Amino acid sequence: MASLNKVMLIGNVGTDPEMRFTPNGNPVTSFRLAASRFYTTSSGERRQETDWFTIITWNKLAETSNQFLSKGQKVYVEGRLRLRNWEGRDGQKRVSVEVIANQVLFLDKQAVASLPEDEGAEVDSVAIAEPDDSLPD
Repeated sequence: MASLNKVMLIGNVGTDPEMRFTPNGNPVTSFRLAASRFYTTSSGERRQETDWFTIITWNKLAETSNQFLSKGQKVYVEGRLRLRNWEGRDGQKRVSVEVIANQVLFLDKQAVASLPEDEGAEVDSVAIAEPDDSLPD
């Protein structure tokens, strides 16, 4: 039986991207993404619920994300979930869920306008979207 591990998110970049390099020299960039949903309670009160995700990008996508993303920008991220177990400095076992991105679409007009001409094509899983003003804020 086949399996599927895929996640699609639209949200705002919550932290400026941080790029580092593996011992082999591969670039890896991480940033936080805030995805909000709005709902109305049974009493008619409108509320907002925000979930935070850690996004990990690799290689060319890591370089592009680090160069062109900044806190507050709206992005679409597509990738897979990775569950990571680790032990904290206090000796406690920890679990974190990360999104390993294979595609990042820049949705803000400012981000798209600042990209070089040759970045407009999909290259090594980097994609630039034309801004869609119909997306909810």
